[in-house]
Parts: sequence; C-alpha cells; structure tokens
Amino acid sequence: MTKRVLMAVFSLALAAEPARAQQPYNVAVQVEQLARIFADLYGPAGLVVDSTAALAGGQSHSGHFRGGFESEFAQFGTALTSQLVSLPYPTPAAGFTYQFDPALGVFTRSTNNFGPILSERAETIGARRLSFGFAAQRLTFDSIEGLDLDAIPAVFTHDSAELRGGREDVITTINSVEATVTRSTAFLSYGVTNRFDVSVAVPIVTADMLVTSRARIRRLGTTETQIHFFRMADDSPGDERIFTAFGQATGIGDVNIRGKATVHKTERQAVAVGIDVKLPTGDEMNLLGTGATAVQPYGVWSASLGPFSPHVNAGYRWNGTSVLASDPGSAQARDLPDVAVYSAGGAIEVHRRLTLAVDVLGRVVLDSPRLSRSTFTGLDAARTQFPDIAFRKRALHELSAATGFKLNIADRLLVNANVLFKLNSGGLRDKISPLLGVEYAF
Repeated sequence: MTKRVLMAVFSLALAAEPARAQQPYNVAVQVEQLARIFADLYGPAGLVVDSTAALAGGQSHSGHFRGGFESEFAQFGTALTSQLVSLPYPTPAAGFTYQFDPALGVFTRSTNNFGPILSERAETIGARRLSFGFAAQRLTFDSIEGLDLDAIPAVFTHDSAELRGGREDVITTINSVEATVTRSTAFLSYGVTNRFDVSVAVPIVTADMLVTSRARIRRLGTTETQIHFFRMADDSPGDERIFTAFGQATGIGDVNIRGKATVHKTERQAVAVGIDVKLPTGDEMNLLGTGATAVQPYGVWSASLGPFSPHVNAGYRWNGTSVLASDPGSAQARDLPDVAVYSAGGAIEVHRRLTLAVDVLGRVVLDSPRLSRSTFTGLDAARTQFPDIAFRKRALHELSAATGFKLNIADRLLVNANVLFKLNSGGLRDKISPLLGVEYAF
C-alpha cells in the first residue's frame, strides 16, 4: 500500500511541472472511510469540471456532471464493498474428533482423517474436548462479474442533457480498482457433550484499496475548451485528468459464533445440524464487517468409507440491515441480500499424519446488485457510443473449488494449507486465494 501511495504522490509531483502542464496529472485523495472511497474519488475533492464562469469566480460544473452519474456508480461501490465484507470464514471444525468409550473409560478418536478445511463434517469434537486454531487468508481481487478490475469503463452525463445547448458533453472514465483483504482468524471449539459443540471465530481484518480513474471530456455538444474543462496544474484548460483515492484500515471483523449437534450417527455415517450467528463487531464503513447481524442454520452429512470421508453441507443465511446495502454516504440502512450456501467434497487419509481435502463451494446471493457491460449512446448527431457499465438486481451464483492438506507434525498439532480458486466469474473474485493455519487439540 505504501509503495502505491508513494507512486501516486510522485505522479502528482511530476504533473505539477510547468513543462508537463498540458499532460493529464494526478489528484490523489486519502479517504478516511473505505466504504466512501468512490464518493470521495468523485466528490468535492475528486472529479472537478471547470468552466469560464468558474474561472471568473463562479461555480464549477462538477455538480452538473456528477448528478447524472452518482446513482449508478454508487451501486458499483455497494456491489464491491458488500462482497468484500461478506467473504466466508474458514471452518472452525476441529481436525481431531473424539468419543468417550464407557467400557474403557477413555476418549478414542472417532475419525481416521483430519477432515475438511473450508467445510464441515457431521462429527463433533467430543465431550469436554477443546481445540484452538489460527488461520490466515489473503485475497487480492482481480475481477467483478468477469470485468477486469484494472479497466472498468463508466460515463458521466450532464444534468438535463436532453435540453442540449452543450449539455450533450459527457465525461468518459476508465477505472482501476485494487482491493486486497488480509484476514487472520482465531478459532476456539469446545465439546459440551459427545454430540454437541460450540465454536467462536474472531477475525482481525486489514482492508486495502486504491482506485484510479482516468477521465476525459468528450465534446459532443461544445467545441470551445473554455466551456467544460479540467483545470491543470498551471490553471490552463485540459481535456484529460487522472484522479486517485486510496485508504487502508485494520481492526476486528465480524465475530462468528457456531453451535453444531450430531442428530444421527451410525458406524459409517452421521448427520448434524447447526447454526451460525455473525455479530456486527467489524467497522462496516471501513469494510471490516457487514454492519449487520446474520443468522445461518445449516445441515451436514458425512460418511467414513475407509480412508475416504465424503461430506455435504447446505445452509441459508438471513442478513440484517446495513448501510452497505445502500449508498454508504447516505447513512441509510437497508437489508443485505440473503445468501444460500452449499459445499461438497471429501477428505482422504493419505497417511496417518496426512489428510488431503478437496471441496466445491457455492454461494447464491439473492437479489444482489449485478454489474454488466453496456454501451452509452451520446445525444450528438453522430450518436457516438462509449463503453459503460449498468446494474440490475438478480441472483448471483459464485462457484469455487478448494484443495489442501492437514499435516499432523507433533502430538495433536496440525498444520493446514489450502488454495481456493474460482470456477466461474460471478461476483467479486480472486483467481487464487491461499490459506495457512495451525490447530491444536487439548
């Protein structure tokens, strides 16, 4: 992050040189709240379009151009930020599971392998057993709905453009978004009985964002530079300008509390039900949490077929209200979309100390703001077209796969390594997301 900020400041310094006055120069804005990064990029300190009246001491035209654009781009910010804070946690399920043998009066291992990494199995940890874990994930996003985050087009339109008289002018932008989330999560699981356990997951999140927009005035209704222009470093008029907004935040994320009970168990298979409650402990305005309470009941089936243990998970999450479901700058809270989740996979005992885990994971976000490519058509005689984005609300299906291993390096200490990768382009996605963790059972 520091390197990128220094580069932005360096670009700004270069742009201030008189010799470069006619070239686009960068205006960098450091934001205080990451959820407002787009509003600040195109707000009072961001996109500013000047006119002859502004040079004479009157008002700039920035308000005229912002008015027709902000509602659409606010949806882009909402789509991006709401997905940043709703990423799934690694499962707090314990790798070591036990059951009490009353005949022997001791606890014995109830499974041969160490189980999945991003999914659940039906077995519980065992009565009065305790497991502690820690996992670190890093996600560097590169696309949203299949669009490259390095080149997202968007068009500003003038207020009352249909009245013509020079209002046909538009501003085209090419936007680059760098979004990285690093999450370190501590897990604690405790077996209340042989068939019921509880878990708590406490994440520490770092969110890092840099947005750069290259803007260009397209003169579809005017010919004189002085009517609409960007004021350059030496106050001369120009048609192009670069705007940058950046910020970083670190803090506690949304705490997750989980309860799971095995309701049916035979020698080879088991069924469990559970409930997750996510508490809004993270700062939603800095993308550290959703700002909403969420409740997710779920069910699990798993089996033990020699060295191979398949499992299936399914659940549904009801989300509360959050400002991230509307324009974060408005402070108006709305319901976050509900989410259906599922996964299927298996754990394979390669060696008594090594288990391989494979999963396919899906999320269906209901009534989510979906971004898509579109074409903007100008009001000039030639009906000039420019690439743009549009939004509509519909279900979003994200499909991913994960593979990794759990290695028992000493006593009841496990080391976990996993790689999550996308199988489709829906939503905000990272091509490959690594995870590393440790777990110890008492």
